[in-house]
Amino acid sequence: MPAFGEQTSAAEVLRPHAEDAFAAELAALAARDDRPRPARWKLSPWAVATYLLGGTMPDGTVITPKYVGPRRLVEVAVTTLATDRALLLLGVPGTAKTWVSEHLAAAVSGDSTLLVQGTAGTPEEAIRYGWNYAQLLAHGPSRDALLPSPVMRAMTEGTTVRVEELTRIPADVQDTLITILSEKTLPIPELGQEVQAVRGFNLIATANDRDRGVNDLSSALRRRFNTVVLPLPASAEAEVDIVTRRVDQIGRSLDLPSAPDGTDEIRRVVTVFRELRDGLTSDGRTKVKSPSGTLSTAEAISVVTGGLALSAHFGDGVLRPGDVAAGVLGAVVRDPGTDRVVWQEYLETVVRERDGWQDFYRACREVSA
Repeated sequence: MPAFGEQTSAAEVLRPHAEDAFAAELAALAARDDRPRPARWKLSPWAVATYLLGGTMPDGTVITPKYVGPRRLVEVAVTTLATDRALLLLGVPGTAKTWVSEHLAAAVSGDSTLLVQGTAGTPEEAIRYGWNYAQLLAHGPSRDALLPSPVMRAMTEGTTVRVEELTRIPADVQDTLITILSEKTLPIPELGQEVQAVRGFNLIATANDRDRGVNDLSSALRRRFNTVVLPLPASAEAEVDIVTRRVDQIGRSLDLPSAPDGTDEIRRVVTVFRELRDGLTSDGRTKVKSPSGTLSTAEAISVVTGGLALSAHFGDGVLRPGDVAAGVLGAVVRDPGTDRVVWQEYLETVVRERDGWQDFYRACREVSA
């Protein structure tokens, strides 16, 4: 086992950064990319969009889709980063905002690790800079004592920085971004200096539109962003495709065997989530109540991955209804009072009557008892 601080091989990392996991694809795109590139970009905007949406290179190299959704949204997001406006990815939980931001940063700058994770306790120093207090007490304020934030580093290096869950950050801390995004300058009043962003710098923020009222963005800050709203998958087939791809990627990273004939269970989980999310069965005939949870695509991926692990370690390796039933229950019933009633009603009025779903119905009844 490597000691702390030593390099670990990419194959041993549980969840490699995008630029490491897809290094071969990024290299293949860079080698064939003869289109104009903005300053300090690793790829052209066209190649960045191809990296996210997938395609086949002239030499036969397959670029796997990282995002399944409207092409125009990706093109607008990439184009925004080529201008002087920051990008805000907005959407309900589970619409791949973080996933898209990471891959955009990896393709544009070759580095997705400059990251500020937004929480209710995120301090101003996380966006501006901090101090090495030993140096500060010994020698006073100096550039040697200053600890640059990821945002400051991106400004000086001309790269892309990510701010996750922007609306969870306190409003006064959010507003430290206004000068950075409008003037492309970060003042350091303690030193009488400033850091000016070099060409190539930009910022990608993500926000959950269900968090309105937590720490809404000020109008001044909102104007500094170009907002792209990432929707939920438009169709069940698209969502099944997304879940299948991500479960396969996660399964391989965890050395889980691929589940033969697992598509039926994936489709079942996706159908249940979509119907409860929409309040309507897929055939449009029956209205159902919606639970309090989001039942996002990300949660469907988690449920199926957990089911795959169950089938591999405690079953016969085939993904079956009993492997996903407990995960579905846990995702749906967040509030034991109201959500359990919604789930029981859905089970008895929809699942019970559906052809070919009897095994799933029995498995869900068993774990719901």
